[in-house]
This record gives sequence, structure tokens and C-alpha cells, in this order.
Amino acid sequence: MDNSVIVSLRDIVVDFDGQRILNGLNLDIHDKEFVTLLGSSGCGKTTTLRLIAGFLEPTSGTVSLHGKDITGVPPYKRPVNTVFQKYALFPHLNVFENVAFGLRLKHLDEDTIRTKVRDMLEVVGLKGFERRSISQMSGGQQQRVAIARSLVNEPEILLLDEPLGALDLKLRKEMQLELKRLQREMNITFVYVTHDQEEALTMSDTVVVMNGGVIQQVGTPEEIYNEPKNAFVADFIGDSNIIDGVMHRDFLVSFAGVQFPCVDRGFKPEQSVQVVVRPEDIEVVSPMEGQLTGEVNEVIFKGVHFEMHVDCDGREWLIHSTRACTPGERIGMRIGPNEIHIMARSEG
Repeated sequence: MDNSVIVSLRDIVVDFDGQRILNGLNLDIHDKEFVTLLGSSGCGKTTTLRLIAGFLEPTSGTVSLHGKDITGVPPYKRPVNTVFQKYALFPHLNVFENVAFGLRLKHLDEDTIRTKVRDMLEVVGLKGFERRSISQMSGGQQQRVAIARSLVNEPEILLLDEPLGALDLKLRKEMQLELKRLQREMNITFVYVTHDQEEALTMSDTVVVMNGGVIQQVGTPEEIYNEPKNAFVADFIGDSNIIDGVMHRDFLVSFAGVQFPCVDRGFKPEQSVQVVVRPEDIEVVSPMEGQLTGEVNEVIFKGVHFEMHVDCDGREWLIHSTRACTPGERIGMRIGPNEIHIMARSEG
């Protein structure tokens, strides 16, 4: 077994009320890695987190820590702490006592507790807030207290279940960078659950895309975005144009009635495939210069770019461009070989 693997889930099945929540899940989480479980509601990501924490037993399969089976070990005996979306802080205790709670359970002496709590509050940017009552703090500050309370116990793994869900967008973005910094500084493994694709791409070393209790793809944010394994992943991570095509031979594909050079290979001759083209990878040119031509239906200003819906032979294409076109205008679309990603046809 790879020495850097800290948690290993093998053949995990979870049934709940006659419903299969996880279906034969296999996943390795590496030491000191920021891993994000990404998927929509009900895909099994929080269930996976609860298995690692020990709040839940699998119907079948094993959970291992450092190669040792811990499937039946209760949560308090695992080197794991969890930060929940609802923070679960103690309203009757001040900030210092909230953070010190776990240390007191370990019966550490007062001096050690004081030092550890003060150091931890400084790390999360709450120095000087020790005596503050929880009710006087903003959502973002409460979130930091919850994180400090979990990290002060020096867990090997910190589990975070949609912890930024209740924050407004600006604060959320700040906390994403803050969590990434904390994970690097503390040098521990973070396993993070979210349904927010941008959040997953921003923060993670590794993204695990889940759907229907099954892992669809595991990879770096770049791999997940640029090399989706199937149509589900391509569609879930950012906007995509997904078109049926035919791979004639290595480096040559047809879709939308046109042949395109591409960089993919290894498919059978004349294999039917799915082609992914990201909206930002389509160059808007004059109709004469385009491999495809279409009519602009709708233009939406998005700040950084214009989002255009373009009708090309009865099929709607999505284009992100800094060039503004007007509805009704005919445009050309150019797609380079590197901007075309070929996938085997999938039921995803």
C-alpha cells in the first residue's frame, strides 16, 4: 500500500431505508492533501464524510486508517475532527472556552490550554476575541471559531461538511483562501464536502466528483476541468458544449457536419464519441473564417465576458467571448485542435 495513503475506503456500500446511498465506493485519501468531495445533493458525499468520521457504519466494505481497519472504531477514538455547516458552537461559552473544550476533555493543564488556544485563535485571525460571546460574532467569525476548535486538537484529518454554505459570496471567497492557507500551514489532511464547482476548483489538490453514490472521476482541478471522463463530469464542472461526433482516426473527428483536427487518439476507426468544447474555447470570427457559422440568439453581459447563445444548424451553442455580438448577427466559430476534448460515449 502507498505510504502516503492516510484513509482508504474499499468496496463501500451504504443502504439506508432500502435505498442505496453508496454503491461499491473505492477511494484513497493521501496525507497532507486537500481533497474535495463534489456533487449535487443526495450524491453520497456527506455520507462518505460520515464514514471517515465514524458517525456511520457501512452496510459492507472497510474503512482503513494508515492501512489498519477502523470500520467499527467510534468517532472519539479516531484522529479526526469535523466542522459542520451549522458550526455547532456552544452558545453559553465564550470564544476561548469553545476552542478549549476539546483540550479540557483531554485534561491538559491550564497553561498548556491557554497557550494552545491563543496560538490557534491567532492562526484563524481572532486574536483578542477570547472573551467575546458567540452571539456577538458574525457568521464568518463563528466559522473561524469552529475551525479553531477543531484544529486545536491537532487531528490528522479535518473533515469539513459544506462549512461555508451559510456565508455571503464575498466572505465565502475570503474563507476559501483562508482554509487553503490553514491547510498548508497546519500540514494536515483536509477532506471537504461541497456542491459548489468553483469552490472545489479553487481550493483542492484533488477533486472527487460523485453522482448517485458512485465516484465519476478523481483528479486535480485541472484534470477534472480539462479532461472530464464522461458527460456528467463535463456538464457538472462549468459550462460545456457536448456534441455527438465520430472519431474517424487518430487526431481527426467530425461533429456538427464538419471535420476537425484534434489531439485525441486511441479510439477505434469511425467510433461514435462525445465531443466537449468549453464555451471560452470557441473563437468568434467572421462567417467567412469560421469552421462553423451560426446566428446569435441571445447575449448576456457577465462582467468578464459576454455569454452568447448561438444557433448553428438547429443546435444551440454556448460561447463566452470578450467580443460583443448582437442578437440576429451571423458569426463564424473557430475551434482549435487543443480546444476539442473527445470522450467515449457514456450513459452519464
